[in-house]
Amino acid sequence: MTTPLAFARAYAQEFEGDLCEWLRIPSISTLPAHRSDVERAARWTADHLRAIGLDGRLIAGEGHPLAYGEWRGAPGRPTVLAYGHYDVQPADPLDLWSTPPFEPARRGGSLYARGAADNKGPIFTFFKAVESYLATGTTLPVNVKVLVEGEEESGGKMVESFIRSDPERAHADAALVLDSGMFASGVPAITMGLRGIVGAEVEVAGPARDLHSGLYGGTAPNPFLALARIIAGLVDSHGRILIPHFYDGVASPEPEERTAWSRLPFDEATFGRDEVGSAALIGEPGYTVLERLWARPALDVHGMPGGFTGEGIKTVIPARASAKISMRLVPHQHPEEIYEQFEAYVHHLTPPGARVAVRYLGSAPPVLVDPRAPAIAAARAALTETFDRDAILIRSGATVPIVADLVTRLRIPTVVTGWSLPDAGWHGPDEKIDLSHFHLGIEALIRFLERFGAFGMTQGR
Repeated sequence: MTTPLAFARAYAQEFEGDLCEWLRIPSISTLPAHRSDVERAARWTADHLRAIGLDGRLIAGEGHPLAYGEWRGAPGRPTVLAYGHYDVQPADPLDLWSTPPFEPARRGGSLYARGAADNKGPIFTFFKAVESYLATGTTLPVNVKVLVEGEEESGGKMVESFIRSDPERAHADAALVLDSGMFASGVPAITMGLRGIVGAEVEVAGPARDLHSGLYGGTAPNPFLALARIIAGLVDSHGRILIPHFYDGVASPEPEERTAWSRLPFDEATFGRDEVGSAALIGEPGYTVLERLWARPALDVHGMPGGFTGEGIKTVIPARASAKISMRLVPHQHPEEIYEQFEAYVHHLTPPGARVAVRYLGSAPPVLVDPRAPAIAAARAALTETFDRDAILIRSGATVPIVADLVTRLRIPTVVTGWSLPDAGWHGPDEKIDLSHFHLGIEALIRFLERFGAFGMTQGR
């Protein structure tokens, strides 16, 4: 093959086979039982980076290792840093998967497996774009750094420590974060804003020990009832957060951005039926669904462990109950301030007889990307040419913690994009990646590297 694009098309099946090998490793970072699998996935990643022609290695520390690779064969050219993660979410509930989550299966033009969409599949397209250059003897038009972490799904600090301890090793003229997705099938998108997050656990204690509800019910404080009161006091019936001063820093999008969002191919009824799967959507009155997702904060409860949850009934008043809660933040909200406001208000809502403890579980700030960067222009051109449709600029309600470090701390122009579709099943059963988009993603990255390299505006890093 004489060109990178021709090589990528000729070896499409081999690329899929390599990805399947990676997907078979159950690299679930949040479960200690899978620690050896996570380490195996890290080694596989570093080995594969070396196999395609990069200087691949592992970087160890207090947490799951980073896989890092670089190619510095284009002196005087810009440097692109590509980021992704090799760790995945737990696969529960297993009975809702059509095929085993770590046995990749092709069905209906998609590849099903845990990690196919989030995030092994998308970051793998960058590996294969680089390989398509080097395997043909074509000099890469940019220098390349690759950073693949193993704690994105478990809130680890390994990648943050890496960036802060050695910022020069992570520095580049542009960063490429392949942890977002398409707006719709065939509609490429670049994510210009991400919500931040604050996570907390609220534990309520009532009696000193579990009590018989017949003997003590009506007199002993019930932690679950107290917890329900606290949670109900945090939001109103529309989901508007009631914590005092919570919205003080929230700014509305610029009118031009809101107008652009209103023109996107988005149907609220289809979204509610096919993506959410509920009879009705909630949200603050006066804002569209996209505005609620991309530019407004949210508070959600993720689990309420405690008490008796087996079959049948056990009439006990539990000594303790807890809830895991997160708040998604938008630009101009600061995680530290929001956590302090949350903690104070939880104590304010705690009813008599109950004792409450609030524990911080982690945070990441919201971020906006400068749309004027040359890297954004190069990405838009490459995506538009590849998908034969204008690439659109969107925001995301999700959080990708490293983006704030890249944009704010290292001041690297950052492109956030990806190839997963809205129905990809991120974090859920039957996670998948559309294989046609997977291969088009490789082609788009080949074109992006060529276009960004042509700018020639490097500091020689």
